[in-house]
Amino acid sequence: MKQGWEIKKLGEVVEFLRGLTYSKKDEVEFSNNMVLRSNNINVLTNKLNFAELRYIRDAIQISPNKMVSKGTLLICTANGSKNHLGKVALIDSDLNYAFGGFMGLIKPLDNLHPVFLYYVMTSEGYKKFISELSDGANINNLKFSDLSNFEVPLPPLPEQKRIVTILDEAFAAIAKAKENAEKNLQNAKELFESYLQSVFENGKLKIENGEWEEKKVNEIGNAQTGTTPKTIEKENYGNFIPFIKPADVDFSSKGDIRYNNEGLSEIGLKKGRKMENGSILMVCIGATIGKVGYAEQEVSCNQQINSLTTKKEFDPKFIYYAMTSKGFQEKVILEGKGAQATLPIINKSKWENLSISFPKSFKEQQQIVRKLDALRIETQKLDAIYKKKLHDLEELNKSILQKAFAGQLKIENG
Repeated sequence: MKQGWEIKKLGEVVEFLRGLTYSKKDEVEFSNNMVLRSNNINVLTNKLNFAELRYIRDAIQISPNKMVSKGTLLICTANGSKNHLGKVALIDSDLNYAFGGFMGLIKPLDNLHPVFLYYVMTSEGYKKFISELSDGANINNLKFSDLSNFEVPLPPLPEQKRIVTILDEAFAAIAKAKENAEKNLQNAKELFESYLQSVFENGKLKIENGEWEEKKVNEIGNAQTGTTPKTIEKENYGNFIPFIKPADVDFSSKGDIRYNNEGLSEIGLKKGRKMENGSILMVCIGATIGKVGYAEQEVSCNQQINSLTTKKEFDPKFIYYAMTSKGFQEKVILEGKGAQATLPIINKSKWENLSISFPKSFKEQQQIVRKLDALRIETQKLDAIYKKKLHDLEELNKSILQKAFAGQLKIENG
């Protein structure tokens, strides 16, 4: 520990305030009484968001100690579906909002800078403390008595302020670098999508002069819907052939298929359906309807997937790309939403009657596939580069915080 620093327990340097409790009947569609809850803290950024505010009746008098105030920290004291337990947000401006019963307010005492405390409570050390506190105990509520034991590194107040200045500047630069990396990542993805769409938009124009034509899916090849052999008959399942389900199709967003999730036995395949190597698989029901994968080996699949094995005059990879195009996807979604069902669904008869445009020349189909494959490879390389950069920036963020609270930041006097 750096000379002049102390280690204090959180309970020694802050005041804890409990949130407002109210009944369901007190809730209204809109009022002047606004209440912050756990969903108003972004679990990834530790920033406040004001979506889905809760409103309670104006007639309810809210005491000042149930209102957030500038220079305090809002903390989630109950675990929710989004793993909110212990998450904090800094109240850095005056807000006329209350905070709910599953929340707490932390008010730093005079010798603790609120932003310094905020950085401490977003550090890996704090996250580890919360994790160990709840590990194996299934803790759904955070007690102030437990939170009070968290150890806070406490330099003199002037040094806290200097550290805050350094961290503010560093994290602003990191945030900007992340923003640029995310934009570049999006641009890389859009580059491929733009070329893909241009191919099929231009193809529509070429139909008029006879260079391209249009046919229904069932005219291009053999369309099938998968089926599931009885799961109670254990002999149906094994390692003879991969058995594909919707989650296995395009599972990493590049048309690939996961083959090692589940398989059928030779007996099971006789009760199922086989799709040949080079078949195109499309999810035909649910939230991921339209998701497309290209099979690079023989597979079987369940009834939530339609498949197409193309005739020899068609390049199967070209048809795969055609099915990922905006035009074809829109047809699938339109037909799927038209079904009278809770979930969107497109059955085999409707799916195989959708049309696809393509070059008459098999050689031109192959040329387009080569260009799209090459562009996808380059896009994936850029994707990996920018994802690594984002990961490195996140690690830099953690490293800076760690050095700050170990007293290792170089602080210029000024």
